[in-house]
Amino acid sequence: MAIELPPMKILIVDDDRAICDYMQTLLERSGYQVKAMSDPTGVSAELKKNDYHLVILDLMMPKRDGIEVLQEIRKQDKDIAVVIFTGYPNLDTAVASMKLDAVDYIKKPFNVDEFDAVIERVMRKKGLSLTPEEELHKVIGETIRTFRKDKSLTLRQMARRTGLSVSLLSQIERAETSASISSLYKISVGLGVKVRDLFGNY
Repeated sequence: MAIELPPMKILIVDDDRAICDYMQTLLERSGYQVKAMSDPTGVSAELKKNDYHLVILDLMMPKRDGIEVLQEIRKQDKDIAVVIFTGYPNLDTAVASMKLDAVDYIKKPFNVDEFDAVIERVMRKKGLSLTPEEELHKVIGETIRTFRKDKSLTLRQMARRTGLSVSLLSQIERAETSASISSLYKISVGLGVKVRDLFGNY
């Protein structure tokens, strides 16, 4: 059983339509929800209308430069991740970007592997990406909760059956803690299932 995470929503802002189209195609193939804009003056209004996890922002644009747009974004949203792309990197704009909490500052033309690594970092920061171990904890927790609810058992009743605390059982179900083999055995006995059944399709 795979864990369903919400797709990351990305806004691309670049006055070069060809770059917008290329990046949008690249990102949509990876399953992200993407919108591209070639007019930077509309970014503020777009962010008010829709929630995005990441803005990919060109630095050199004719109507407004990327630093101005980033300043505007930060007045509106301090949490949204922003990656600066530029064909004209220099120390001043790199420092200005970092001061405004840009996640990264990448030179065009970009390396696709480097770009993927940046996206993955943003996803992890936003809680939209799980390591295999984290996914396993989630699968175990959701499987235990499903078995418990199918048997109409409360956490308190499970605590009585297993000798584990309500707090620990709740943390295991929410994947906030790693269950020991001993705890999983007690839970499986309390639910009347085999330990291996708690691992879903793993």
